[in-house]
Amino acid sequence: MMATNKLINRKRLLEIIPLSERTIFNMEQRGEFPRRIVLTSRNVAWDLAEIEGWIAERKLSGAHPLRPCFVPIVVAA
Repeated sequence: MMATNKLINRKRLLEIIPLSERTIFNMEQRGEFPRRIVLTSRNVAWDLAEIEGWIAERKLSGAHPLRPCFVPIVVAA
């Protein structure tokens, strides 16, 4: 039997992943989220299997992402 790849659009992705579009884009750029597939000049999609795999990895990792925080830079005199 042949495996089928199902693609989902931005609207469906945002229903599945409770993050903003900007956060998802930034994570994609850092390699922390599955890359979008460009279908046309105005249409992109994501591979549902990759998204589900990303969710499963997050569940299994148990790791909590660090929040950005202000760290003062101390310059020695």
